Amino acid sequence: MVEIGRFPFHNHRRWLPVFVSTHRTLFLVVWVIGFATVFLWQSRSIDGLLFFRRGLPDMAAPRLRPFAYNITEFGGVGDGVTLNTEAFVRAVAAIARLRGRGGGQLNVPPGVWLTAPFNLTSHMTLFLAEGAEIRGIEDERYWPLMPPVPSYGFGREHKGPRYGSLIHGQNLKDLVITGHNGTINGQGQAWWAKYRKRLLNNTRGPLVQIMWSKDIVISNITLRDSPFWTLHPFDCKNVTVTNVTILAPVTGAPNTDGIDPDSCEDVVIENCYICVGDDGVAIKSGWDQYGIAYGRPSTNILIRNLTVRSVVSAGVSIGSEMSGGVSNVTVENLNIWESRRGIRIKTAAGRGGYIRNISYHNVTLDNVRVGIVIKTDYNEHPDEGFDPKAVPLFENISFSGIHGQGVRVPVRIHGSEDIPVKGVSFRDMSVGISYKKKHIFQCSFVEGRVIGSIFPAPCENLDLYDEQGKLVRQSASQNSTDIDYDI
Repeated sequence: MVEIGRFPFHNHRRWLPVFVSTHRTLFLVVWVIGFATVFLWQSRSIDGLLFFRRGLPDMAAPRLRPFAYNITEFGGVGDGVTLNTEAFVRAVAAIARLRGRGGGQLNVPPGVWLTAPFNLTSHMTLFLAEGAEIRGIEDERYWPLMPPVPSYGFGREHKGPRYGSLIHGQNLKDLVITGHNGTINGQGQAWWAKYRKRLLNNTRGPLVQIMWSKDIVISNITLRDSPFWTLHPFDCKNVTVTNVTILAPVTGAPNTDGIDPDSCEDVVIENCYICVGDDGVAIKSGWDQYGIAYGRPSTNILIRNLTVRSVVSAGVSIGSEMSGGVSNVTVENLNIWESRRGIRIKTAAGRGGYIRNISYHNVTLDNVRVGIVIKTDYNEHPDEGFDPKAVPLFENISFSGIHGQGVRVPVRIHGSEDIPVKGVSFRDMSVGISYKKKHIFQCSFVEGRVIGSIFPAPCENLDLYDEQGKLVRQSASQNSTDIDYDI
């Protein structure tokens, strides 16, 4: 007889296989669900398992304007062979007629949309679907010539006209370029090769250039392989660049700066990944006497949450073309890795202008040759008409929360008797060094202060203060020079 409430031990051979089988099934179900979750997550990441998504429906483009068109409605063919310039021109013209009704949206679906340069219009949204690529034609004969940028005197590389940008806009208001991470590809390889062989008679054009415009938003797209500077807002106001990926080969892609705000006001650059063949970001405002005459500064600029790699130049730069002045710039939460320089300010006699109220905070340097550079002898000029007595002024440049590892020279500030660097401050700095030499915090004609303790030890040009702001030691040798470019 079986006791109530007790399981007979002699029946274990019957229930044990069922118990184990049930738990194996449950474990298998949980494992499959977990694996599928990770698999799906990877498939949605950049360079993830894209084959997993094949066959899934495309993400529909959100409607961001009262009217929306598809480039195919204007004869566009995304086969990578058909030239779609006229389709883009017709589409933009249709949206231009809607200015008084809230504008329009141009959707570019998946496919490769080969085109020559074209212009955008006001109150327009250009939306690139996932898998969509606007691809610039390689033949420069299809790229129109434009007048030089007025604050540069002539084309940056050659006198006379310059090539226009692949995507261009002038005197616009309320422009959005966005998408589901679609791509604008300049096919710069042909341009770089011709530049190196000196086969071009005009300055190369940017990938995207917006001039004399306001209320610009560029987000959630990839820009790659620009012939020249990648994204160039010139004399614009209220510009936002967010969640943008910018790519070019780290070598062999000359002058492929990532983002160059030039004589711009009220700019936000945030949450971007930039890996290019020149400066990741370069703030500019005109070149020598032409920039002085144009007289438009770059001001009120916020740069935050960027990851940048620049093997041949710097992560974030100011200059060297800064003759209209640069002020009120905040750079924070910046990660620079495997780069030649981290932060750089570059200028020269003849530039004139000023660099003032610049703040760098929470910067990480990972395997960077020179962490912080201020260079005052970047002697590249448009012509012989510059005034060597027009020297730039420095005022209030602060560095705090500077950390990293594998840095060869943490700081190199190269002022001169004619262009002293004044108003520099350092606080909360600890950088792991890769070069065991005494003088790796290098200074020349520098005035400023160090607040609290920093590593490595600062140069003797700087005053020392404690954490409470009390003077500990005043420098007696602000004009001393300890610059070694051989390191």
